[in-house]
Amino acid sequence: MSELRLSALAKTWILDLDGTILKHNGYKIDGIDTFLEGAEEFLKSIPEEDMVIFLTSRTDQEREATEAFLRDHHIRYNQIIFNAPYGERILINDRKPSGLVTSLAIDTERDKFCKLNITIDHSL
Repeated sequence: MSELRLSALAKTWILDLDGTILKHNGYKIDGIDTFLEGAEEFLKSIPEEDMVIFLTSRTDQEREATEAFLRDHHIRYNQIIFNAPYGERILINDRKPSGLVTSLAIDTERDKFCKLNITIDHSL
């Protein structure tokens, strides 16, 4: 389980789809998408004021089916970026003058949703 100590500020969640939220290549192998255990509940627990951005190497050909799957499951998101390269995903962000760290990365095992223990620290 990953421990996260976060501020009370609104957040931007940047999430990969395949192998992180959904079964890796399930849409290709099984012909349908399926959530990893705990992922759907986690996504639905993200506060409305937070921004949700999905990244995926899926091509534009999978756009309609991917968006329909998320819509059918009532998953809120602000944007999906398709056609992402298969390599590393690098996030660079500045640290607030208060010392608040504004970029975090969590690497997970493929096809195992990362369980997060989130604590909101109002002093941050």
